[in-house]
Amino acid sequence: MQLLAEEFSLIRRLPPYVFAIVNEIKMRARARGEDIIDLGMGNPDQSTPKHIVDKLIEASQNPKNHRYSASRGIPKLRSAICDWYKRNYGVELNPETEAIVTIGSKEGISHLMLSILSPGEVVVVPDPTYPIHSYAVIIARGDVKSVPLTKDINFIEAMKKAVKEIWPKPKVLMISFPHNPTTSVVDLHFFKEVLDFAREFGLIVVHDFAYADLCFDGYKAPSFLQVPGAKEIGVEFFSLSKSYSMPGWRVGFMVGNPRIINALGRIKSYLDYGIFQPIQIASIAALNGPQEYVEEIRERYASRRDRLVEGLARAGWEIPKPMGTMFVWAEVPDRFKQMGSLEFSKLLIENAKVAVSPGIGFGNYGEGFVRFALVENEQRIMQAVRGIRKVLSSY
Repeated sequence: MQLLAEEFSLIRRLPPYVFAIVNEIKMRARARGEDIIDLGMGNPDQSTPKHIVDKLIEASQNPKNHRYSASRGIPKLRSAICDWYKRNYGVELNPETEAIVTIGSKEGISHLMLSILSPGEVVVVPDPTYPIHSYAVIIARGDVKSVPLTKDINFIEAMKKAVKEIWPKPKVLMISFPHNPTTSVVDLHFFKEVLDFAREFGLIVVHDFAYADLCFDGYKAPSFLQVPGAKEIGVEFFSLSKSYSMPGWRVGFMVGNPRIINALGRIKSYLDYGIFQPIQIASIAALNGPQEYVEEIRERYASRRDRLVEGLARAGWEIPKPMGTMFVWAEVPDRFKQMGSLEFSKLLIENAKVAVSPGIGFGNYGEGFVRFALVENEQRIMQAVRGIRKVLSSY
C-alpha cells in the first residue's frame, strides 16, 4: 500500500518554508548565470579563527578521539562553558548538572521541546520569531501561542494579557534577545520582569542567546541567568556559530535549571552519541582561547551594518541601525507595502539581484518587513545597495 502525505499528521502541521520560495527564485536566477547577492540566510561567511581550526586538526589526528563521544558533551567542554559564563556574566554554574552540549542550538531547542512537553501543552512565543522557536513546539505535538513583538506594543503586558486568556495554561515561554529577526534588544530589568512574570504564572523560561556577542554601539546584551533566581525556572542556549564564526561545526549548549538539563540529557542519550570529539576539543579552544577574534567578528558585522543602512538611506530607504544581531530588519517602503513582503522580496531578486528574507516567514507580525543578513563583504553590500537603489528609483 502506498502511503500518502495526508497520512502524516505531523507533516501536515509543518507548512512549506516561505523562504524556500525565495530560495527557488534565487537558484533559478543563478542557473541562468545571474549574479545574485544573497543576504537572505543568516549563514556567517567569515572564516573560523585559525587557532580553533588548528586544535581540530591536532585532535583529529589522535585515534582515541575517533570513538563515540558523550551525548551530554565531554567534561572539559562543559567546564569551559561554565568558566565562560563566569568570566562574561558572573554566573556560577555546575558543569555536571547545569550545562549540556548540543549539536547547535537548533537541535537543542527541538529536543528540549520533545523532552518537556506533552501533546497539547502550550508554549508562548513572540511574533515575529525565528521559525524553529515555533516549529520545535509543533514537532513536539505542542501548541503555540504567539504574542506580538513590535515597537508599538509592550511585550511584557501583551504576554500577561495572553497568558490570562489561554486555556490550558501555558507551560513554557520561549524568548531570544538580541532578537532574530527584529534585532530588538533588552536590558537586565526586562529579564527581571520576565522572571517575575514566569513565577506568577508558573512558566518555564527558555532563552535563546545566540547573538550574545554581536552587539554594537556600546551595548552589551545581558544574560537571563544574571537575574537572581533565574536558574530556578529557566535555561539559556548559546551557539558558537556566530560569536566564533563556526556555523558548520554545529556546536551549542544549554545551561541553567538542573531538572531541565537532565530532561534534555535523557532524550539525547537515546538520540545521539554527541558531537565528533575533536570538534568538542576545538570548541574548548574557542571558549578558553584568545577572545580578540570575537571582537574582530563583531566589528566586521558593525561595519557591514553601517554600509548597508547608510547606503540605503542615501537611496531613500530609512532604516534604524540595529544594536544587536547580524541582521537588519527593514520596514518595506510605503509604495511597495501593498504587494506584501514575499512579493517585494521576489522583486528585489529579479530586479535588484539581491536576495532577502520576507518578514512573513517569521510570523504574521513580520508582514511589511524584510530581513537582510550581513553575510557578504562590504564591496558586495554596496553592490546590493546600488541594485536596490535602481529598483526604488524606478517605481
